[in-house]
Amino acid sequence: MRPLPPTAALALVALGGVASAAQGVINAEFGTRAGDPVLAAVVNNLGGSVLVLVALLALPSMRAGLRDLRTARLPWWSYLGGLGGAAIVLVAAYVVPVLGVAAFTIAQVAGGSLGGLAADRAGLAPVGRLPLTGPRIAGALLGLAAVTLAQLGRPVGELAVGPLLLAVTGGLAVALQSALNGRVSAVVGTGAGTAVNFVVSTAAVFAAAAVAGTLTRTPASWPGDWYLWTGGLLGVTIVVTLLVGVRSVGVLRTGLVLVGGQLGGSLLLDALLPGGAGLRPPVLAGAVLTLVAAVVAGRGGRWRGTRAVPPVPRTGGTTAVHRPAATDRRP
Repeated sequence: MRPLPPTAALALVALGGVASAAQGVINAEFGTRAGDPVLAAVVNNLGGSVLVLVALLALPSMRAGLRDLRTARLPWWSYLGGLGGAAIVLVAAYVVPVLGVAAFTIAQVAGGSLGGLAADRAGLAPVGRLPLTGPRIAGALLGLAAVTLAQLGRPVGELAVGPLLLAVTGGLAVALQSALNGRVSAVVGTGAGTAVNFVVSTAAVFAAAAVAGTLTRTPASWPGDWYLWTGGLLGVTIVVTLLVGVRSVGVLRTGLVLVGGQLGGSLLLDALLPGGAGLRPPVLAGAVLTLVAAVVAGRGGRWRGTRAVPPVPRTGGTTAVHRPAATDRRP
């Protein structure tokens, strides 16, 4: 599957951002009712893994993509993108109660913007190396300003240095997740790349839950509302849209549009849910400014060197396999 045109890819990423906003609300409510936020992360990843397994059984192309992993010759660290997804879910569970949603979101976006610039500059994503230009730096700063604007009026919590740095690290982890998953997806396809992500992230979440004692504790109660069990479905949606985005426009712009979708989704949920905050002008302004930041970051970002994972023509009716990363050929 060829990369989508940038406009189509970013439209899907924005929808993934809306799904991310809904997933955050669902996981928070699940964790509250169950009495353990880590349990919500376990259920979220387990549900996503079950959906991926069903897709694997139903789609021959997905199974063919996984078989192609044996000949992909990607470095071993390319398959660790799922650790970023596990990291942000676990970091949020522990840091949000300390910092508050506002400070956590700003710190996460700061880390994601730095990570996006670095990942694109290093050529970790399948689009290849993207230069560190003025417009890209300006886009990252605009994105951070947009999220800060959107959080005006919300409680900040205690600005403890340790949790704040942990939130920034979580944002970096998400950027790395997008880059590495996109790299794998360019080789074996979006479906198989999603499967690799969930294998790694679910194993990491279960390991963290075992260390925290979550797996041996009885939950306060199992939520009865069906929609609180849809976090896994939303997680699969988010991962797929990120894979589509990074293959077309790189990590930074994908991350900015994802945040714009999150702000738009939060605005929608606040307006529709009973007891919601209603229409908040700062959130609306932040969502619009984030999308402007993505446009600014896309100006003047020409390719340098070769694409990180160039395609190899399909032969013999088998799934197309791509070569591993090419080096930057600048003098």
